[in-house]
Amino acid sequence: MSNVRKMLVEGLSDAAGFVVGGLLGYGLGRLLNLDLFASGYGPSTLAAIVLIGLCAGAGLQAARIWRTERDKPGPK
Repeated sequence: MSNVRKMLVEGLSDAAGFVVGGLLGYGLGRLLNLDLFASGYGPSTLAAIVLIGLCAGAGLQAARIWRTERDKPGPK
């Protein structure tokens, strides 16, 4: 795989994992009745921010694990 293609796959998969993880965190926060967009920084808002950050980071790590598994050489 060429270097440019490898970097493109790395960047796009990292971005997709981060965004999908963040969206899942937002959805989970809505299910838990955490209001991200409430006025001020109350406990509910801070918990939503933390949850979205954790899920976005987990999505990024999942994308990196996927990419590592994808790049492993298969049996010959």
